[in-house]
Amino acid sequence: MTFKPQIIIPATYMRGGTSKGVFFNLEDLPEVCKVTGPARDAMLLRVIGSPDPYAKQTDGMGGATSSTSKSVILSKSSEVDHDVDYLFGQVSIDKPFVDWSGNCGNLTAAVGSFAISQGLVDAERIPKNGIATVRIWQANISKTIIAQVPMVDGEVQETGDFELDGVTFPAAEVQVEFMSPVDASDTMFPTGNLVDDLEVPGVGAIKVTMINAGIPTIFLNAESINYTGTELQVDINSDKKALAMFETIRAYGALKMGLIDNIDHAANRQHTPKVAFVGKSQSYTSSSGKAINEDDIDLNVRALSMGLLHHAMMGTAAVAIGTAATIPGTLVNLAAGGGERKAVVFGHPSGTLKVGAEAAQNKGDWTVNRVVMSRSARILMKGSVYIPGNIF
Repeated sequence: MTFKPQIIIPATYMRGGTSKGVFFNLEDLPEVCKVTGPARDAMLLRVIGSPDPYAKQTDGMGGATSSTSKSVILSKSSEVDHDVDYLFGQVSIDKPFVDWSGNCGNLTAAVGSFAISQGLVDAERIPKNGIATVRIWQANISKTIIAQVPMVDGEVQETGDFELDGVTFPAAEVQVEFMSPVDASDTMFPTGNLVDDLEVPGVGAIKVTMINAGIPTIFLNAESINYTGTELQVDINSDKKALAMFETIRAYGALKMGLIDNIDHAANRQHTPKVAFVGKSQSYTSSSGKAINEDDIDLNVRALSMGLLHHAMMGTAAVAIGTAATIPGTLVNLAAGGGERKAVVFGHPSGTLKVGAEAAQNKGDWTVNRVVMSRSARILMKGSVYIPGNIF
């Protein structure tokens, strides 16, 4: 039997925030993969090493976690006043499925530097020294993101002393601004309420805040499900009953938010919505052994991604947290002590994160102008990925 030779595709493996992913320039993809469809999904699944019933992704670039099973496709922007179009694919580990329903806020931090290195940003917009402002069109959710990328001698500066909890080594700071993450025409709170009673089979009625900001997110109080908000991955991810409960909450929340028409459709929308539980400020020891003092944070937040508790915090969920924290009456705001605020510092399993947000109310409807946080990014490997030639 004869087998086709492997297909070679230029790619860059990058860390952005607390995530890693394989980055592609759209022009470098096989012709059949330059458009949305089954061929592109098949390519990305094979690059990452999915579906893998062993959940290891040994035969691919994935790292067997939701944070490391990711792909990015960039191209010169087709939008006015933008530099680059950014398309994100969350690759399922054990299923033949790529979820295009949301953004990855962490990998956003790497988009600017990759775009510059690929010549996708006009040269006149890039200073030899200083900060390059990269205008990103997030194609999954049709939103604008601004990345402030440090430059030294005409090259992206990746090394530095900025420390990000959840990332072992320091790097250069990249400020990321999520501009108008909720359009004025969109509904930030899909039910019109800051807090809803969500009926969940096997759980009962629980208070939730459901918000569309950064990424659709369902917030609930930790104590309502017998947690404190200081839990680490080992406390949740080894508990199959708990994971099943969170998935049920996610599914029924998606239905109430109008993201799906039938409860059975939740399985095909794994990336969104996110589920997070919040608790009042309490001291705890992070996953790295770092002591987090309750006086240094406003609240604790734990979030699930792709069915498991995240080791730190998803960037898009941080946008939702920052937004909800600034709106008096949401569960996030109340857990942080209530009242008006323009920023919040929250504890997550790996440490802490500060997020600033500008929210305003107009005729009873809430909007958010921008959400700002600092991340870092770094190229890990640059070259080509190889996939078997028989996947198309």
